[in-house]
Amino acid sequence: MAMPQVFHSKEDMRAWSRARRREGQTIGFVPTMGYLHDGHISLVKAACERCDVVAASIYINPTQFSNNEDFGVYPRSEEEDLRKLAEAGCVAVFMPPTLYHPGGSSGGGGAAAAAAGAAGSGVDAGMVVGASEEADLEAHETWVTVERLSQGLCAKSRPHFFRGVCTVVSKLFHIVEPDAAFFGCKDYQQWRVIERMARDLDMAVEVVGMPIVREAGGLAMSSRNALLTAEDRKRCTCISRALFAARDDALRGALTDAAALQARVAAAVAAGGGRVDYVEVADARTLRPLGGALSGRSVLVAVAAFFGSVRLIDNVDFEVA
Repeated sequence: MAMPQVFHSKEDMRAWSRARRREGQTIGFVPTMGYLHDGHISLVKAACERCDVVAASIYINPTQFSNNEDFGVYPRSEEEDLRKLAEAGCVAVFMPPTLYHPGGSSGGGGAAAAAAGAAGSGVDAGMVVGASEEADLEAHETWVTVERLSQGLCAKSRPHFFRGVCTVVSKLFHIVEPDAAFFGCKDYQQWRVIERMARDLDMAVEVVGMPIVREAGGLAMSSRNALLTAEDRKRCTCISRALFAARDDALRGALTDAAALQARVAAAVAAGGGRVDYVEVADARTLRPLGGALSGRSVLVAVAAFFGSVRLIDNVDFEVA
């Protein structure tokens, strides 16, 4: 099994992609924050089916975290990640030390940027939202936002999140220059936001959303699952049970009202031991909250809930006749 080529500099990653393109190959891309699970690997395998070669990135993006979130303890397993990527058919991995200009007297990129963020901790920790009150006038200050789709749902409690996601994915698209990029639909709002960003900014990247991959008990796979206690891991399966039951009742006509569906799921998650952040019934494309009857609508039911200190998200989407 050949290990993937690993690139740490933007220049080397871009040179690899352009060499593949000159050879007439299409490039699939899977951006990740590492600590890979079967959900990530399913994206790599889907990319292998659709494209000639597949690249991935491993980068824990500080700008989608606030200073009271889990940037510092987000799980990491680089050697195991590279092995899993190799087994799945990924041939190149971009692992930048940082993707943000630190400001001050540091150089603009290449070796200088690599030296500034040797472990991705010094520079990047300073880019966590709210980490520092002192503004460096020469540091990174350019942001990408998708105005409407970035509202509601996860943005209610994490208003900084999608600005950070759009900015880092935009940077990765410019560096890797893929033909198609693959995202899991567990992060449903993220997928829709990136899809819209690519469309609106005329990025030559097809954004592909792939189905949620679940553990045996129904829990949606997430790198954060590793932070759950054994007891919370058992309790949090109430999320998927609540979602599936509500979906099934809506499809057979036993649950016909959006507000009733929302209340039913929220009560089930709370009864299962979760601290509900939100439960939202929304239009699956516009992400606008739905009210009234469900008939004739494309429905997304999305949940965010805490088990202990770990915030989990999950969703189902379906068409009601």
